[in-house]
Amino acid sequence: MGPIGFGHINIRAHRALLDQLYSFYTAVVGLTEGARPPFNRFGYWLYLGKHDIVHLIEASPEEIRATNVVTTIDHVAFLCEGPVEFEHRLQQLGVPYQTAAVPLTGQLQLVVTDPAGNRVELNFPNANN
Repeated sequence: MGPIGFGHINIRAHRALLDQLYSFYTAVVGLTEGARPPFNRFGYWLYLGKHDIVHLIEASPEEIRATNVVTTIDHVAFLCEGPVEFEHRLQQLGVPYQTAAVPLTGQLQLVVTDPAGNRVELNFPNANN
């Protein structure tokens, strides 16, 4: 018995930032909004295919959600296809990014930052082979 897959990442933010995160994860990363249970708090569930992988939840007014702190989670990564097209999308949207090549694997990484300051890796297996 043990884990059988990845569930989702949950990001909580006040509404204005939440909407910026929604735009980032849909327009930049390419996730799509999908069904979400009728929770009391506003939010979005963003899907990759048929799997909800990013949950964006509105923070309550009294919550303090600091975006200027260092945490132990460094980044979230997505496996992607079409590195040339993806890089073109980032350029068209004016999203700053860095590129990196993973030694020995041939994997290309495009690294971006979401509106809350979270690093996001867009990984392209075997892109450099």
